[in-house]
Amino acid sequence: MATSENESEPPVKVRHPAKISTSDDKSAKEKVESGTKVDLNWWILFGAILVLTVGTRFYNVTVPDHVCWDETHFGKMGSWYINRTFFFDVHPPLGKMLIGLSGYLTGYDGKYPFDKPGDKYNGTHYEGMRIFCTALGAAIVPMSFHTVWDMTGSLTASAFAAAYILFDIGMLILNRYILLDPPLIFFMTASVMGMARVSKLTREGHSFGSSWWSWLSFTGGMLACTISVKFVGLFVVLLVGLHTASDLWDVLGDLSRPIWYTVKQLAARALTLIVLPIVLYATFFYIHLAVLNHSGSGDGFYSSGFQSNLVGNSLYNVSMPRQVAYGAIVTLKNHKTGGGYLHSHNHLYPKGFGAQQQQVTTYSHKDENNKWILKPYNEQSTANVTVVKHGDLIRLEHVPTGRNLHSHREQAPVTKKHMQVTCYGETGVGDSNDVWQVRILGGRDGDVVETVTSRLVLYHYIERCVLTTTTKQLPKWGFEQQEVTCNPNIRDRAAVWNVEDNQFDKLPSVNFQVYAPGFLSRFFESHAVMLQGNSGLKPKEGEVTSRPWQWPINYRGQFFSGSEHRVYLLGNPVIWWSNLAFLALFVVVFLVEVVKQQRAGDQSETGNGENDFKWRSLRASLWLFGGWILHYLPFYAMGRVLYFHHYFPALVFNSMLAGVMLDYLTARFPTWLRHTVLGVALAGLVYSFALFSPLAYGMNGPFSHEPNSTVAGLKWLDSWEF
Repeated sequence: MATSENESEPPVKVRHPAKISTSDDKSAKEKVESGTKVDLNWWILFGAILVLTVGTRFYNVTVPDHVCWDETHFGKMGSWYINRTFFFDVHPPLGKMLIGLSGYLTGYDGKYPFDKPGDKYNGTHYEGMRIFCTALGAAIVPMSFHTVWDMTGSLTASAFAAAYILFDIGMLILNRYILLDPPLIFFMTASVMGMARVSKLTREGHSFGSSWWSWLSFTGGMLACTISVKFVGLFVVLLVGLHTASDLWDVLGDLSRPIWYTVKQLAARALTLIVLPIVLYATFFYIHLAVLNHSGSGDGFYSSGFQSNLVGNSLYNVSMPRQVAYGAIVTLKNHKTGGGYLHSHNHLYPKGFGAQQQQVTTYSHKDENNKWILKPYNEQSTANVTVVKHGDLIRLEHVPTGRNLHSHREQAPVTKKHMQVTCYGETGVGDSNDVWQVRILGGRDGDVVETVTSRLVLYHYIERCVLTTTTKQLPKWGFEQQEVTCNPNIRDRAAVWNVEDNQFDKLPSVNFQVYAPGFLSRFFESHAVMLQGNSGLKPKEGEVTSRPWQWPINYRGQFFSGSEHRVYLLGNPVIWWSNLAFLALFVVVFLVEVVKQQRAGDQSETGNGENDFKWRSLRASLWLFGGWILHYLPFYAMGRVLYFHHYFPALVFNSMLAGVMLDYLTARFPTWLRHTVLGVALAGLVYSFALFSPLAYGMNGPFSHEPNSTVAGLKWLDSWEF
């Protein structure tokens, strides 16, 4: 028998209209009051964090009034931007440009030398640059609060995440000086804050509104800025990329939305998180190359064509013979990325490093010792103008010392499989081991060697090897310049050279500005040089370095100021060691909850407030844990020299994770016990900050290991050296 539609529905209870109205009004009123209370508490907490941040960060920010640690590098680079002087650095330009701009806007004239740590500023207007970096570092604290709030909706988690960063001595110290770390961590944290806000707006159904577009564009801009300060900004780009993919996967799984909606989301993210950062990144480099248009100390790291754009460089707007002739005084530049000039000096290889003849190296700076006279292999000079061609046999005489470029069957000083290269003879007279054959890459018999553009291989006629430079530095007896050898492997890619300077009056000159490369060519070359320089960074003698395993345990710090006003970069041990505990607890808790969820299957509670809080907290913790992993583990694979301060971007994620986990773990406690635990935790953070604050604000008197030291009680580990 057919049933009517109404019969299949459950019965509906009819309530009196007046009761419905009264009940709904009461519910709405309670929601408004609850929301107002949360808003008020949010602003009270946020305001308190702002006040404490400003107070701790800007207290005595201009003390000490001398160069501290790496201010000697980045203050100097800021000066070069003000003076528009080109230089080489292994990092992208944005952080240094902002330091230079802040100095320029606050009255600094760019004339202070920043020679070495400890040098007094003596009236120099350094304060603006310090305060600018401090302001960026201070903003990390409220942004962390904002990030955790958007990820969890918990005031407790947000407050403790901010407190873990606010009361850390290491974060305080690192963000009070003229360094790249404050802008790097600022832009990184801003990127994560934007990521969290976009995700929240997407979940709440505000996609494609003005606020959503603004935050999405903000995130893309901050990503561009992060990687424009240091290449480790790639780690946060990867984090945001993974988080975006997760968001898009959730959007795709929303069956109430058409597939076209997911396509629109994907297109919007691609535009703001891929295209926009690329455009901004290239723009920063365009500004960098436009501002630094005068010759400086970094010219020699770049190709001859690159240098021809720099005002004051010997190649800028220069006129030289297009062809290379015998009798010309030339410089030879190695053609590989960051290659130096063929160089010799009046010092011999020491005993035990091959023949004790004159050293030959490559040197990255312009110097009189880079000059060579090009001669026929069998004549001291030639009266006629004869150009050098592919296949010619030549000798190269070092101009300052009169000795010839020479190789023989002796081991190279460092690369033992290669042969030694020296300078030998007197006033251009040597022996048959001074003879080299010129080969133009891709050349044929009769092709003429041309200045700058010809790529040359110098083939030793007797020993059958090619002139090359290795990536290895000579010891101190070689002034730590690059090793030059003769490689029996004639396919060596580093054995390519070009003539850069060509002094010869008997041939007509041409203007080489027409061979100057454009922006894109210089953009890509800049990156090749930076990446090569980064991978080749080695510790200086006596320099304190560290390994990644030492960082999370706060094994050793480093001095920022070692004079009578000592500042020692070290993490707050209470914060750092509890951070490790929360990392371990998160891994255990997350795995347990995932297993419980899987075992519960369809019987797991959904829509339950406690359950929602649990998974919201664990999801936030998972992403923060991922941020820590991405900013920490890659350092184990890096071959370059590493320092303690490299850990601090990872520390930001660990500290936010600690705040979330502290809130999550105490949520099930009775109210009195939860408040007690949170109160003790906050008191511990504040007390440990006060206890270790002399490390940040300055120590005087005896060191911690000396008698009568006022900081002896702070030396909790023997490896701490303050």
